[in-house]
Amino acid sequence: MKNYPFLQQLSTRPLLSDGAMGTMLHGRGVSFEQCFDELNLTDPDLIADIHKEYVLAGADILQTNTFGANRFKLARHGLEDRVANINQAGVEQARRAIAASQVDRPILVAGDVGPLGVRIAPYGRVQPEQARQAFSEQITALAAAGVDLLMIETISDLYEIVAAIQAAREVRKRKNAPLPICASMTFTRDDRTLLGDDPAKVARSLAEAGADVIGVNCSGGPAQLLRLLKAMRQAVPQAFLLVQPNAGWPEQMGGRIMYPADPEYFGNYALAFCEAGASIVGGCCGTTPQHITAMRVALDENPQGCGSLENVLALPDESGEVPETTPETSRLAQRLSQGKFCIAVEMDPPRGISTHKLVAGASLLAEAGADVINVADSPMARMRMSAWAVCDVVQRQVGVDSTLHFPTRGRNLLRVQGDLLAAHALGIRNVFVVMGDPTAIGDYPEAMDNYDLVPSGLIKLIKQGFNTGVDHSGTSIGQPTAFFVGSALNLNPPEPEKEIKNLHRKVKSGADFFLTQPIYRPEEGPVFLEKYEQEYGKLNKPILAGILPLVSLKHATFLNNEVPGISIPAEILARLEQAGDQAARVGVETTVELVRQIKTWAQGIYLMPQFHRYDLVAEIIEAVKEK
Repeated sequence: MKNYPFLQQLSTRPLLSDGAMGTMLHGRGVSFEQCFDELNLTDPDLIADIHKEYVLAGADILQTNTFGANRFKLARHGLEDRVANINQAGVEQARRAIAASQVDRPILVAGDVGPLGVRIAPYGRVQPEQARQAFSEQITALAAAGVDLLMIETISDLYEIVAAIQAAREVRKRKNAPLPICASMTFTRDDRTLLGDDPAKVARSLAEAGADVIGVNCSGGPAQLLRLLKAMRQAVPQAFLLVQPNAGWPEQMGGRIMYPADPEYFGNYALAFCEAGASIVGGCCGTTPQHITAMRVALDENPQGCGSLENVLALPDESGEVPETTPETSRLAQRLSQGKFCIAVEMDPPRGISTHKLVAGASLLAEAGADVINVADSPMARMRMSAWAVCDVVQRQVGVDSTLHFPTRGRNLLRVQGDLLAAHALGIRNVFVVMGDPTAIGDYPEAMDNYDLVPSGLIKLIKQGFNTGVDHSGTSIGQPTAFFVGSALNLNPPEPEKEIKNLHRKVKSGADFFLTQPIYRPEEGPVFLEKYEQEYGKLNKPILAGILPLVSLKHATFLNNEVPGISIPAEILARLEQAGDQAARVGVETTVELVRQIKTWAQGIYLMPQFHRYDLVAEIIEAVKEK
């Protein structure tokens, strides 16, 4: 961190930033569908007038009207080639407003850099280098126009904001410019980012990435941001902090977005923020020049920047719960019955209580075209969140069908049946019955490993019991369940005859569909199915063939040599070796090629992402859908 004059100024007194630009533009009749950033060119007087109001309200810092002026967001309006023009014009309007205000105090211009509006890998398809390039393009334009500092704000993904900070530091070094970097993230109601990171982790990450000022903005109202600010201060005691809250949680009234927190409330909080250690305070969505004026008065009346918290009132607590939905039938069952090719993707539950990253990954997969998300239950016998709870979160928050992996190991009859009832009550209809991994290989090798039912027995319990309205003892459960039950299938078993008999037991018990282990030799499928047909007749059940996309030669070599049942052809290994650092691309290509061959005999595929590379799987899904 360099000792810029700006930072020396923060050491002596807190600075007041401005409030919302979007709120002011919308209040003057600008539609949210319009590109606010383009107004720097098409209606510069409007932008300059709003800046001027904030100067006269007492702001020390003006943030340029360039929040969405990056290549990705501007492309939605066909303006991706005007990044430099729009950003430079944004700086010009701020400078013009300062000159027109004729105030006798220094006003700083902060180049405003918002989120790209796309997801960054591994939870999106935009790679970190692409994100850095987009940020660099915008920041280079702002630096060339002569901003005093950078304000990277309202970003909810640590991957993204680190890419922005890196781009800013590169531009600063390349231009040898005195360009302080402020970096600020936004949080959800549970005091976590959208990907589940807490304020302490955020603070440490921003400081380590090289931001000169770190903080929080947007999110909820002042009460929440005061809480977040204190957590950041505790995590990084020596950091310069900024805080710019919304005017409370927004409400829609009469077609307009309204914010409940009034200017006086903000004035009280300005003092509380400073007392908690903030060096920059200001406002975000819903705040106006009146809010900034109230904060200016409060700060001027307390020149040391510290105030009492006695007048600070807590905001009302709002639950923000997502309405529960309970589908009556399985969309997977419907799709397979219609003869449509299905794409399932496996995801592991989180090891802690946060589901943010899982939801982000599931959203990416659903947007790419996945038909169902399979949720594993304690894979490799490692402690994780209960799979049926994750299925519920995925279905409610992402809106995509889910399949619950349901191991028999470690469950007695009471727990098996209770968990099934709970899953059905949550709207889960697809169940994949497996034996489960032995506890001896997992986190708690001494844990109980008993079971009352083998997979074929559990299939029978569900299909011939629960789905007819009775439990294992024959007692009524009130009404029948509607589970669509899957089971495991190995197309390349060491003992084919034994696997064929086991498969037939599952078919007789009522299995509706089958998921296979990962395969890399598609020709093995028809061979195995022909053997089954010779013994028991044609298998009239849908098969989703498993594929585990390869990401490197080392990954493929490990699977080929150390995972039972997986055999990778020499030609695929050779392609991965030849690809070197681009091996993941070969993994995508070979997976798409495998799917093309699998389609001749299977009714779908079951993709198993490795190392959380959901971006690669999304690419595979889109390629399969196109073909």
